[in-house]
Amino acid sequence: MAKDYIPKEISWLSFNERVLQEAENKEVPLLERLKFLGIYSNNLDEYFRVRVATLKRLTYYNNAKEILGYDPRKTLKKIQKIVLSQNQVFEKIYSDIIKELAKNKIHIINEQQLDKAQSDFIAEFFHSEVRTRLMPFMIEPESNLPNLTDDAIYLAILLRKKKSNKRKYALLEIPSDVLPRFIVLPDRDNEKYLIFLDDVIRFGLKEVFVVFDFDEITAFTIKLTKDAEIEIADDYIASYIDKLSRSLQQRKKGTPVRFIYDREMPADLLKTITKKLKLGPDDVIIPGNRYHNFKDFMNFPNLGRKKLYYEPLVPIQHKDITPGKSILSAIQKKDIMLFFPYHPFDHFIDLLREASIDPYVTSIQITLYRLARNSSVINALMNAVRNGKSVTTVVELQARFDEEANILWGNKLMNEGVKVIYGVPGLKVHAKLCLITRVKDEVTRKYAAIGTGNFNEDTARIYTDHLLLTCEKKITNEVQKVFNFFHANYIKENYYHLVLSPFHLRNKMILLIENEIKNAKARKKAYMWLKLNNITDREIIDKLYEASQAGVEIRMIIRGMFSIVAGVKGLSENIQAIGIVDRFLEHTRFMIFCNDGDEEIYISSADLMTRNLDHRIEVTCPVFDENIKKHLKKVFEIQWKDNTKARILDPALSNKFVTNDKKKINSQTEIYNILKEE
Repeated sequence: MAKDYIPKEISWLSFNERVLQEAENKEVPLLERLKFLGIYSNNLDEYFRVRVATLKRLTYYNNAKEILGYDPRKTLKKIQKIVLSQNQVFEKIYSDIIKELAKNKIHIINEQQLDKAQSDFIAEFFHSEVRTRLMPFMIEPESNLPNLTDDAIYLAILLRKKKSNKRKYALLEIPSDVLPRFIVLPDRDNEKYLIFLDDVIRFGLKEVFVVFDFDEITAFTIKLTKDAEIEIADDYIASYIDKLSRSLQQRKKGTPVRFIYDREMPADLLKTITKKLKLGPDDVIIPGNRYHNFKDFMNFPNLGRKKLYYEPLVPIQHKDITPGKSILSAIQKKDIMLFFPYHPFDHFIDLLREASIDPYVTSIQITLYRLARNSSVINALMNAVRNGKSVTTVVELQARFDEEANILWGNKLMNEGVKVIYGVPGLKVHAKLCLITRVKDEVTRKYAAIGTGNFNEDTARIYTDHLLLTCEKKITNEVQKVFNFFHANYIKENYYHLVLSPFHLRNKMILLIENEIKNAKARKKAYMWLKLNNITDREIIDKLYEASQAGVEIRMIIRGMFSIVAGVKGLSENIQAIGIVDRFLEHTRFMIFCNDGDEEIYISSADLMTRNLDHRIEVTCPVFDENIKKHLKKVFEIQWKDNTKARILDPALSNKFVTNDKKKINSQTEIYNILKEE
């Protein structure tokens, strides 16, 4: 590993360790800790499907080390070591949480721990809901395994006749995509009981295999994670959507990148399965416990015990938006910065609804990347078309793991008469933009919404994001230019305020950093405060090292991947960095540059990763309003003082908490209280 660069895949595991720390933290309410285990597990699944899969592919290229700057094989070995070590911590936390739940009269039991009433309930549930969904596959010596579903869980089953030791093996997919993973059982002595769907199936296995004469049936959970990276060949004959639909089919056949199994599984059964899956010494094979797919804990049933959950934070009405009054008029008076989830996402839905019925609004243009399951954004857009507005949506088909949903939404919008543009060939559209055009008395006025996160009301409840609403012509005219580019990709206009990836952001970042270097060398005050999700781009990192060496004070709040080696004398002693993991996912992206006292502040949809700088359409937007500038600076300062959920991002990836003797500050609670006071 280079001394001045941490491979992004390794730094990502360090981020996921911070999620695990929240599951371990006794100050976090108990059922929220269980959710953090679910988030950790879900994150890890995606990590293997994408990051590990990509590294694995790179091992087949001779010059991979030159491309990456580090050795993919060595990195994969390191990943295996870290993941196994984190897995031990995970299992210990899980076992502690189960004990704590029991103290709180909540019990997760298995099929052998049921009383009479619970057994009767499960027998009935198995017959009415489960049995018909079970389709076992018999594993014969000469047969190939069926194409196993990525990230599903299976029971590997051993059927045995005790007397003769005659054996048969079978595989059975647990239908947790159509049935709940946790079934709430009848109470016992006023205590709550739950059972895994896996164990409901174990309870009824004899019935499933009634055709065979075996007297012992045991089942062990396995799970296979596959390569999910989509490859779209440059084939101009087939349409973009056809190619995407085909590559989604391809994903189902992806190469295995991780295999997890119940460590109690008999050696002969394990050997049979790994052999049939063609797993070799380079594959990540992880022994686990009885249950896998802990991501299902993210949807653990609500058992009505308030003290076991976070106290809900009710979103605060924005001070410049009056209920029942026009939001378009409010934006006309002044720029408004919404901050989710502290402000309600309903403000944006209300804006779209108002635009859809305002007689003077002529058009709405919007980018759509990830949408809520039941999207009010889509409903408002379809309503606008019905009311005679011209509506254009730029739908990104390559929003990872949301591709199928986005194809369906795109078709639905088209059927209503919405103009749908499917991204930009060769570039992913990650910008978060909406533009409303209103014409009254021959005067055209444009209203723009520019955000750091998706127009998605589900994630807006749990992700922190900023959304700027503005009428400022310097910005709205350039947002129009971006939409012109979506209509005709050969139109390259000049931008004087908005910074567009992949055309200008890299150069702009280098100029902004060089400006601070120049000021530091002239003994002027020079600093940069960056709040981002990830920073991994080598060129930008080298420039930040140069700035640190010139005496620029650099503060960073980074949630996820952080490839910088911070605080090293002679290299990066002026770079300090923290990462915050708390009840809301930190997702806002904004940057503050001293600029010799005349601060420049930007919000952005982009992280400082090569993909965001060079391979995506991203928009970075300057903030002109002085009050909003103060607000963003205050947000950064509060987060920088966090000493309950902030971890120091150091070269050792130790994830030590920021501790000091000052009064306890939880930045998310503090920000909520300040907005409430306003």
